[in-house]
Amino acid sequence: MVSHLFSCQLALLAILWLFVMLPLSWPRRSATPTTAPATPIKPKRSPAPKAFEGLTQKPHCVLCEHETLHTAPAPPLRPDPMPLANRRPRSVDTSMHFCPHTDCDYRGWLGLNNLRANGHPSGGPWRQLQCTACDGYFPEHHGTIFHGKQATVERIVRVLACLAEGWGIRATARVFEVAPNTVLQWLMEAAEQLRAFSRYFLCDVHVEQWQLDELYVVLRALQAGEIGEDEAIQRLERSPSWVWTAMAPESKLLLVIDVGTRTLEMAQRIVHQVTQVLAPGCVPLCLTDGFKAYTTAILAHFGHWRQPARRQDKGPLPKPRWMPLPELLYAQVVKSYRRRRLVGVTHRVVFGTRLAIEQVLARRGWTINTSFVERLNLDIRQRVAAIGRRVNTLCQGEAGLRDQLALFQVYHNFVLPHASLRQPLPVPAVSKGRGAVQVWRPCTPAMAAGVTDHVWSLTEVLCYRVPPWSQLQTV
Repeated sequence: MVSHLFSCQLALLAILWLFVMLPLSWPRRSATPTTAPATPIKPKRSPAPKAFEGLTQKPHCVLCEHETLHTAPAPPLRPDPMPLANRRPRSVDTSMHFCPHTDCDYRGWLGLNNLRANGHPSGGPWRQLQCTACDGYFPEHHGTIFHGKQATVERIVRVLACLAEGWGIRATARVFEVAPNTVLQWLMEAAEQLRAFSRYFLCDVHVEQWQLDELYVVLRALQAGEIGEDEAIQRLERSPSWVWTAMAPESKLLLVIDVGTRTLEMAQRIVHQVTQVLAPGCVPLCLTDGFKAYTTAILAHFGHWRQPARRQDKGPLPKPRWMPLPELLYAQVVKSYRRRRLVGVTHRVVFGTRLAIEQVLARRGWTINTSFVERLNLDIRQRVAAIGRRVNTLCQGEAGLRDQLALFQVYHNFVLPHASLRQPLPVPAVSKGRGAVQVWRPCTPAMAAGVTDHVWSLTEVLCYRVPPWSQLQTV
């Protein structure tokens, strides 16, 4: 048998052999290090944005296609003014009224000397007008909100003025001691008339630039049941209610205001409405936030087909490309947020050049920004009760919100003077009583934009009879 001592010595020798022979068997490192095969270095991307190459198809717009398929009927030819009778001059001005009878050739035309003012039937507050062309009679408030109402004009105007200043429907009803449904009915009827008033006056407007933005709205339907405010705020991206606004910052004229989802279809609708307000051939500078749908919507309405040049001598011609108009300038103000806090603002030029955009803004000492339309959002929250923060005057749906926004648009553009738009008087006017001498003339956004020449009162707006078609057409 092998002794235990011998086995231990043999194991020790094996361990020593491993420590000696293993380092000798390892490959030695060469003095010259081996280099790995060279890999091609990828070129870095240029920070300069690539030129827009155009689209092979025009962006889809539902309203544009609807206008193409359903053209509006042309208004009838303007008739000749009726000759004045050999009698004393008329003391009542009827130039702002028109005959409403459908079988009359003078229906809808202003200032053609076909109307005659009579007295007040049964001692009422409204005059009776007669059309000498069709021998028809009608009251002077026909076609307005006051027709068929037993309430006084002053009462209705004051109720609507309180709504325009930011009061809720129930608060207004309590102050004037009327039913809330009555106030709501007056608002609905006034909104229909005010929309026609805006469409009639806001047309062929020339502006240098316009800003577009959207404002979230929480309706009562979203908070119905057990949904709280925090959960409602988390659902804002899926909420069907956003207030879209487009304004001209140089005159503060509110061009378009509407309610809808925050989608491409709604962006197309807003830009289409702006093109209906602008004069033909007017392509102003556009400034928006970083919402991607704006680019497609603006390109759809301010673009044209262009044939690109050949790249080869032979072969078929390249397909036409839908390109922005050469005079189109569009920039975005992209804001970065972290934990609901603004951490950065960058400017992105989409169409045009930065130099051309800065030259347009330098005329008024401005830079690329959307501060004017964001300031307008504050006015909307202050004067529309349904959009205020932490209020209990939420609307039940979008229809009621549209009625309040229609009242706000007319009140903002035509009735409410803005201190920043006031104009110096050539000759100081003496005020009544012991007041200071007036050196400034109040001015509204509609006056600054050249749409009207005076400050309208809410009574004057509600009493205005909107003609069924434009009065610019000649014979």
